[in-house]
Amino acid sequence: MKYFKNITLLKLPAIFAILFLLQSCNDFLEQEPGRQISITEQLKTKEGILQAVNGMYKVLESNLRSSNFAVYSDLQGGNLKFTPSKTESTKGQISVPTSVLNIYSFDDISNTSNMASFYSNSYTVINQSNLILEFTDALTDATEAEKNQIKAEALTVRAYAHFLLSEVYSQNYGFTDNASHPGIVYSLESLNEGLKYPVRESAGNTYALIINDITTALNLYSDTALLSGPVYSYFTKTSAKALLARVYLSKKDFKNAYDTANDVITNSGKSLVTTADYIAQWDQPDLPISEILFELSIPRTDEGTASGSLSAFYGYTSLTSYGNFAASQDLVDLYETSDIRKQLFLVVPISTIVDLQPQILNYYFTKKFLGNPGYAAFRLSEQYLIRAESALELNNSDQAKEDINTIRTRANASVLKNTENLKEAIFLERRKELCFEGHLLFDIGRYKKDISRNDGCISLNCSLAYPSSKYILPIPRSNINLNPNLKQNESY
Repeated sequence: MKYFKNITLLKLPAIFAILFLLQSCNDFLEQEPGRQISITEQLKTKEGILQAVNGMYKVLESNLRSSNFAVYSDLQGGNLKFTPSKTESTKGQISVPTSVLNIYSFDDISNTSNMASFYSNSYTVINQSNLILEFTDALTDATEAEKNQIKAEALTVRAYAHFLLSEVYSQNYGFTDNASHPGIVYSLESLNEGLKYPVRESAGNTYALIINDITTALNLYSDTALLSGPVYSYFTKTSAKALLARVYLSKKDFKNAYDTANDVITNSGKSLVTTADYIAQWDQPDLPISEILFELSIPRTDEGTASGSLSAFYGYTSLTSYGNFAASQDLVDLYETSDIRKQLFLVVPISTIVDLQPQILNYYFTKKFLGNPGYAAFRLSEQYLIRAESALELNNSDQAKEDINTIRTRANASVLKNTENLKEAIFLERRKELCFEGHLLFDIGRYKKDISRNDGCISLNCSLAYPSSKYILPIPRSNINLNPNLKQNESY
């Protein structure tokens, strides 16, 4: 039985907004103007803890949707280009939005980083998860199964937030032979335990801690549903395994990646969306595609109106209302004519200033994020591609080919006849199937490829040769200043 009603985003930031890791330490949680209660009072009951769990998910959703993270990987990797201005005075002109200007040019600035809020808000989520973990065992009005479920979700969110931080601020796991290069600060205690000045773990230790959190969580999950709303909107044992499979792949632990992805494929109870339903399911408003394993649902008002979604970046409503980002021709040209995934692009002719003259150019808006979509964090297709890549690295090329062809057959694309060049085929299949879902740049780094952006690139730097210090971002200067033990990334 579901226990707790969802709190709208408008009501929740007050619960934890003043607790920023390494930025402040406050003994109170403000619930509403003029009323404060202590952390101890708030978190001594099951209801209070569940409010905190709900708040943890809502801040995680907001961070991944609204702090440039949603477009970061696809923009940097070359899946996206900018749309023309809709403003009358600059209509048709193309420029880089200020919010991504520095990261787009591979020259982010630590003092004014375009992703500063992502860094800070990620540690806010982590601090929330740590508070939940520190107070849950003392609950007197919750069963052991309920307490274990709460801890499992908090541990999984803590691992997920640290993993995303590591992808943005630490070079890929294989950057050094023994993963001795800098990872991130891994926080295992809340600010309620006192302010500390931790050092960055190595990449190897970072991954060990992430994996430990997830595997610990897997032993705690139960069938006890504590939050209301669809089951895909919070972590379960299945979606935690999906995260673990992704982490193992990133770590190049291919045996565990294969086994974990295979477990999800075999035992999740989910099936790939059929060819007949694929486009319609992405097209449907408000609901995710049925193969979703974990989607961070969007905030809504008390009346049920959506108050923010990825359509702000990717959406198209009319010639006077559309997002800043459309698919690059680099991406669109990868699809065969028969590939039904080409139907996921809404083709819109828009007047564009080229060489000071207006021209009508086609822009490809993705239908994945029309109609108030949530953040699609994990779905079954990715698990097939994880299993394919892992199988190939384990010298099981037949399994790799079979999994690729499962995805390609569903898309009505031509199947692979042999096992030559499978590694590149897997990379390209991931790019086509998982576009705009936050994978491309991190795949490029894992494959140790160069970045090459062609269509629509308006930066002085349209390519980047691997290895480069610019594959990752600078830690925001404000955090460096607060923690004397926090070392900045190279070249920043």
